[in-house]
Amino acid sequence: MISMFLVGALAVLALLTRAGVAVVERRYPAQGQAIDVDGATINLVDIGPRDSEKPPLLLLHGASSNLEAMRRPLGDMLAERHRVLLVDRPGHGWSPRARAEDSTPAAQARMLDEALGRLGTGPVILVVHSWSGALGLRMALDFPGRVAGLVMLAPVAYPWRGGVGQYNAAVTTPVIGPLLAHTITLPLGLALMGPGARGVFAPQQMPDDFVDQSATPLLLRPREFLANALDLVTLKQAVIEQSPRYAEIKVPVTILAGDADKTVYTDIHARRLAQVLPQTRLIVVPDLGHMVQNAVPELVAAEVERMVGALTATAAAAP
Repeated sequence: MISMFLVGALAVLALLTRAGVAVVERRYPAQGQAIDVDGATINLVDIGPRDSEKPPLLLLHGASSNLEAMRRPLGDMLAERHRVLLVDRPGHGWSPRARAEDSTPAAQARMLDEALGRLGTGPVILVVHSWSGALGLRMALDFPGRVAGLVMLAPVAYPWRGGVGQYNAAVTTPVIGPLLAHTITLPLGLALMGPGARGVFAPQQMPDDFVDQSATPLLLRPREFLANALDLVTLKQAVIEQSPRYAEIKVPVTILAGDADKTVYTDIHARRLAQVLPQTRLIVVPDLGHMVQNAVPELVAAEVERMVGALTATAAAAP
């Protein structure tokens, strides 16, 4: 009797999840253009003026989010003067990926390089947040001709103590993970999403409309929730493997981080990376948490302008 009740409850939750996914996808439809690459379809939004003398800006979001997390306010602000490319990382938003093994920075760097090649862009300045710190570094290592510079916001770069949450480990467990993702993740996630997002913003206050404006509920779709969990549980091993190579990076790097960040600790990542890369400009902002692009967008934009100006001047002076 209990087993029949459990099966029935799970079936109801699965139906509710399917209905919820349809509602969420209608609320936050795909935007931009779809670029097919090996193993994924990259959803890309291309905004701002074209200027052949300035490198485009490619903004890459972190975990548990999508391109909208980088669009407002930072992307829109930068697009007033620059060509800005916003992408849903493979597996996130409207960029579905086909293979579980494509959760790593190395795999996603390859996919993004292929997408940019199909788009016909030259070298880009990467503006990366959190998880994508590791991705930006990997792109600079594996595709140096694609990267003109790196602006890194609260980046992940090195291994850390502990894990990435028991729920991520559970969701990546065979059988159990997909069962959870297709039944309880969406209804439970909708209840917990607001408090969880506020914790990432701390000590800054989360804007009241952030969850809606950033299309964060897309994360609760089963395929994206599973992809996000895989990204997180495989990240530590990925940075263990790639971090010994960081000294190979020769492009200019600017790092902005907060000394109150409790999500990605500045001492473990940003400060250590700045010691390895002598061309790095490190800015640690007092009392700033993890959401750098939301809390101090004007500072980020000013540092991007600084890098664009330096790169443009260098190119103009070249024989």
